[in-house]
Amino acid sequence: MTTLLSATATAEPTEQEAAGLTEAEIVRMRASAARRARNQREEMSYGILQSTRPQTLGFAFTDSPVGQLAWILEKFKAFSDCRESPEEVIDRGTLLTNVMVYWLTGTATSSARIYYETAHAGTGFAGATEPSSTPTGLASFPADTSVAVRHLAERTDNIVHWTEFPRGGHFPGLETPDLLLTDLRTFLRNLR
Repeated sequence: MTTLLSATATAEPTEQEAAGLTEAEIVRMRASAARRARNQREEMSYGILQSTRPQTLGFAFTDSPVGQLAWILEKFKAFSDCRESPEEVIDRGTLLTNVMVYWLTGTATSSARIYYETAHAGTGFAGATEPSSTPTGLASFPADTSVAVRHLAERTDNIVHWTEFPRGGHFPGLETPDLLLTDLRTFLRNLR
């Protein structure tokens, strides 16, 4: 996994929480809470729209290939490990192929529905509240939409593998496939 909702700090650690943490863990929790706040302020309008009006959005995208392209490329720019353009880390052909898959198959609406379904499920976007015994690995990339905090993830997930990478964003399979594939192989090999 690259995004684990239970691993994201929703606020800076309280004095009581901080007392049991190392300085590095406190710094990571603060970074996690800050990124979450910035994303809620600057980047979450798309999630709100998709979680409340996926059908409306889907009709607009099905009607406009330029709208579909603009919507997806803006997310690639915002969520990739790039400065000016997602083409710095993902080649243009791959970006266009990604957009074309939605356009040619008419799946913009169904792809947005996961936001609606998640928002209207029992836990919403808070993630799991019940502990899971499923072995879980997390790959943390510095430009991802969230900063994962291991001790938070361990409250509800059976973390058996954790890797923090020097580069990459929310789309590691497209940005840093070499790093992601090596990590997946390591994780899966250890489950044998």
